[in-house]
Amino acid sequence: MALSQRLDLRQSQTLVMTPQLQQAIKLLQLSNMELSDFIDREIEQNPLLERDDGPGPESNDGFEPAGAEPPPPPDSEPAQRDTLDFTTSETMPGAGDSPLDTDFENVWTNGSSADNTMGDGETLGQWSNSGGGGSGFDESDPNLEQTLSGDITLRDHLLSQLNVDIATPADRLIGTALIDLLDETGYLTADLADLASQLGCTLNDIERVLEQVQRFDPPGIFARSLKECLAIQLRELDRLDPAMAALLDNLELLAARNMAALIKACGVDAEDITDMLAEIRKLNPKPALAFDHAPAQPVTPDILMRAQAGGGWIVELNPDTLPRLLVNQRYFTKVNSELRSKAEREYLSERLNSANWLLKSLHQRATTILKVASEIVRRQDAFFVNGVQHLKPLILRDIAEVIGMHESTVSRVTSNKFMVTPRGVFELKYFFTTSIQGADGGASHSAEAVRFRIKAMIDEESAESVLSDDRIVELLRDDGIDIARRTVAKYREAMRIPSSVQRRREKSLRF
Repeated sequence: MALSQRLDLRQSQTLVMTPQLQQAIKLLQLSNMELSDFIDREIEQNPLLERDDGPGPESNDGFEPAGAEPPPPPDSEPAQRDTLDFTTSETMPGAGDSPLDTDFENVWTNGSSADNTMGDGETLGQWSNSGGGGSGFDESDPNLEQTLSGDITLRDHLLSQLNVDIATPADRLIGTALIDLLDETGYLTADLADLASQLGCTLNDIERVLEQVQRFDPPGIFARSLKECLAIQLRELDRLDPAMAALLDNLELLAARNMAALIKACGVDAEDITDMLAEIRKLNPKPALAFDHAPAQPVTPDILMRAQAGGGWIVELNPDTLPRLLVNQRYFTKVNSELRSKAEREYLSERLNSANWLLKSLHQRATTILKVASEIVRRQDAFFVNGVQHLKPLILRDIAEVIGMHESTVSRVTSNKFMVTPRGVFELKYFFTTSIQGADGGASHSAEAVRFRIKAMIDEESAESVLSDDRIVELLRDDGIDIARRTVAKYREAMRIPSSVQRRREKSLRF
């Protein structure tokens, strides 16, 4: 059989992700901050896009407001006014008025009073080095800017102590290197041998300087472990006795709430160990957290929800997070009329299509978010009315079937989107929880609601009746919730609740 070449014509269908469709999908999962950054980049790349900030107070489209006083001609000079014109009875301050709202008797000027009186009672002719109240760069008078104080960082706080307590330049260099190696909690996690090799000194020099800087404020700084951090603070309080040192050597027993073994290791009775633990609780295991504390950034919700008069809920998008864009058609018409080459026309047309598609994608994004949020509110109405115990199990497919979209679309919409509700601000992902089958084939329950019930049971237990995981399973089954013991243990560990044995030890010590 001879081999030959031939041409065949075949027709088939394939799903192609166009760049515009990929952009629309990407916009769905962006948060409001990421969306703002994306739009800023698009505005930089597309000359036809601009933000629609609305008419400003000064924009009047070239028309003067009615009744406005016409401006003076450009060649006319303003009339010169003498100082005497400002010294009338209406403009002069009264006897009780303070110039510039400042009482000079309360202003500290480098130890001198506002009167600048000399030792023999003679008054100086000028207040301070120059005229009073100026804000020139060469003046020493205090002003508002000089009274503002900034936050002191941990490094600045430690360097100020280093310059006072350590006089040797070599030791100061070692101390500065130790300060730079501190983590955000104030612990020294670096290897001292590596630091000694880097600085070209001995390990004894590093340890000697470390012993000095460990006396700095805040107490417990420069510790290499939790034991050393607590020991430094106890030594500062003169409470590092042999019993307390034995307690620090057995912190693992304290973490396990094994008070019997801890009492035996420290050689004290139950009353003494209670007092020692009270002292330990007063210490700060992370001494550096008071410094360099970054302020928490508030969450800007994407959806606003409020109760409607007569029942029901009103769900709307947050107008502050919605991007306001428009296509400058006037600029497009002006530029299009002046184009000459085909490449320029193609570029301008491509920019116009891209801008129109972006506006369409943003509108579709807002509509989809509103649909998903409205359906979530409808499904979780009992939660908003009665609380977390009435949170219903919900999956992505439930929302996707109602709004007629794919589950992946709902997943992208609920990522990094927040809704402010009468019960607080929640991420949309919060309302999607797995279901736990009810006992005897009853209604299913939300996993989040079951976790809330477990935590409520443990919070209400007493020292005499600590609930085990098996007992919690029995109580939940009495309430119609069919759950396994390992699931209860998993939920308890996720909420960082210790076991029943550890809780019994801790509660018996308290009560």
